[in-house]
Amino acid sequence: MREFSIQRRVQFSETDMAGVMHFSNYFRWMEEVEHAFLRSLGMSVVHRHEDEELSWPRVQVGCEYFSPLYFEDEVDVKLRVEEIRGKSMIYEAAFLRSGVRVAVGRIKMVCCRWKDNKFESVRIPDSIRTKLEG
Repeated sequence: MREFSIQRRVQFSETDMAGVMHFSNYFRWMEEVEHAFLRSLGMSVVHRHEDEELSWPRVQVGCEYFSPLYFEDEVDVKLRVEEIRGKSMIYEAAFLRSGVRVAVGRIKMVCCRWKDNKFESVRIPDSIRTKLEG
């Protein structure tokens, strides 16, 4: 499946009193790499496809931590599409410092259209599926 990566540096504002990157920032970085990935495909987390506005609400998220990240650490955040089903997609976001995996997160999302002020899950259009699969 398709892969994509960005590079980040841990900012002081992202750390706790011990100088360790706060756990919530891993989720922000997962979303950042996801947005960059979708932009690289000419898409967004909310975008028009044909005559519909599609989005990708999250239905499951998690992150496992193996080693802390500290202020000024340089980190590669690598997104890998793990699985694409009829209406949903799962991707993994690996956090690597000097090539060593320090954390890994997963996000499952569902392709939805906004209709009558609520989300309605829809089958992932073939043209979008092709872009995601690479």
